[in-house]
Amino acid sequence: MSDYVVGIDMGSTSTKLLVATLDGRQVLVVSRRSPWTNLDHGRAEMPAERAIAVVRELAAEADERLDAGYRILALGVSGMAEAGVLLDAQGTALAPIMAWFDPRGAEQILSTPDAFRAEFLGRTGLPVGPLASLSKLLHLRDEGIALEGKTFLNVPEFIVHALGGPRVAEYSLVSRTGLIDQDDSTPWQAALDVLGVDESILGTLVSAGESVGALSDAEMPAGFRGAALTVAGHDHLVSAVAAGATHTGQLYDSMGTAEALVRVLDDTLPFDARERLAHAGINCVRHVIPGKYVLLAGTKSGLLMRRVLQLLGITDATGRAAIDAAALALPVVGTLADGGLEVAGAPNDDGVLKIVAQSDGLSPAELFAATLRHGNDVLAELMDVMDREVAPPTSTVLTGGWSSMASVVRSRSALLPEVTVSTHDEGTAYGAALFAAFAVSAGSFDDVAETFLSSSVLITERS
Repeated sequence: MSDYVVGIDMGSTSTKLLVATLDGRQVLVVSRRSPWTNLDHGRAEMPAERAIAVVRELAAEADERLDAGYRILALGVSGMAEAGVLLDAQGTALAPIMAWFDPRGAEQILSTPDAFRAEFLGRTGLPVGPLASLSKLLHLRDEGIALEGKTFLNVPEFIVHALGGPRVAEYSLVSRTGLIDQDDSTPWQAALDVLGVDESILGTLVSAGESVGALSDAEMPAGFRGAALTVAGHDHLVSAVAAGATHTGQLYDSMGTAEALVRVLDDTLPFDARERLAHAGINCVRHVIPGKYVLLAGTKSGLLMRRVLQLLGITDATGRAAIDAAALALPVVGTLADGGLEVAGAPNDDGVLKIVAQSDGLSPAELFAATLRHGNDVLAELMDVMDREVAPPTSTVLTGGWSSMASVVRSRSALLPEVTVSTHDEGTAYGAALFAAFAVSAGSFDDVAETFLSSSVLITERS
């Protein structure tokens, strides 16, 4: 009988399930596209039952490919923050999951009392806007859904619950709801009052890697049932741990649908610093690493790049490789006159692709290169703000799906210090498997991580 651990990544673009040995040797990965329904005005949603159905489908595929008599000892779930499920007392989902980038809730949070919004930034470490889960909850209330007596679970927390675990709130995920006071990581009473709820709107607070029960879902394969369950936490932070970017002085740039800059802190920053950072769209929140905090600056550069490729009719690896080579053949600054082609929309409070073309000589490569430059411009502004609050980073780990493109790596290397590219394909799912291993280990997290990551097939290369 072979014993394994499983990591699940509930991603914005795809959902992945990774199987590994207890000491970190990757065995297999299976994936499906995340089943969003795209609506107008940038909205996207999926039924809660479809999210868990995808996990069951992936587990069934893994079951077919694993050796007979295998046993899953632990299963960890990571994934997107700021998207979740509102459950009633019977466990029924009261609305579809709204994607983290869905703009619903913007109007409602701007209608909250002035004093509340003034304190929100420094108290929660988040900007005022539709990303925080609080905004989505206010929207649901305006749609006629009573919030009192209900529980909000972030997507990874919901999956753990659906598999048989209790209703829990993992620190790195709940830190991004707008309901937590970053001074002590407890529910913020003013936010609860705005919603008209008490602390039961959240599950029991737990740390990433904390065992929270056993997998009992009858629709999962027999080899999975009985596995210890844990919420691994926010995907960008989990993938940073998997890449070894866990120390102060390092910058981690995860380039997926969202592009996230992660900088590790030994403690939270003071209220005033959190307020200044939040004004610039930079979060100061809990890490998945026990006792650590992070500065997390997000952009929608990956979303814009995806939409540019869709606009150009590029839907496969061959087309992506061709435009990568064509963009790399251009100078970093392009060949057009200033203002000849401009792209906008990457700030985290935007996400709407805007293209202004005022020149001839345009090409798909020029458009993609302009999108990369715009992403760099937005990142540079965020870096400047962070550098005023903490010491500048000395090195960068670049990862995520977009980092496989040489033109993307060249672009970010022109801005970020000492870039190393991580070519681990499934950093978040692998990191979630690490937290699963920790959930059934008697050792410290540092010791478990050292052993687990030493077996990784992670390859890094200097840009």
